[in-house]
Amino acid sequence: MRGDAAIEKGADKLETLAGRAAAKGGLAGKLADSLGEDATFVRQLKPSLIVARARGEAPKDREPGSAQRAPRRPQHGPRKPSYGQDQNPFVIAGAAFGLGALVARLIDWRSHAHPRR
Repeated sequence: MRGDAAIEKGADKLETLAGRAAAKGGLAGKLADSLGEDATFVRQLKPSLIVARARGEAPKDREPGSAQRAPRRPQHGPRKPSYGQDQNPFVIAGAAFGLGALVARLIDWRSHAHPRR
């Protein structure tokens, strides 16, 4: 069918674009996986597959006979160290209260050094 050929041609172009984007790296490299997934999705929009799914002759989740593709690179990047995330909030609140009380006593002590008459 002509519609299937047009869809396949568009999906091939998306895969080519995804390959070039992955080779570039940077922001384009980050978008390469999305483009690869889009190419797989576009292939599912073939008119003959839509008709087959409507009749119940084809699986509804993916193209018949196609293997599931693995991502081109790991999905998660390296973990960043979490500075300040491990502190107990009660310890921080207690330290702030103690520091505030110390500053209040210091101010009160200095006010007795020079009383107003």
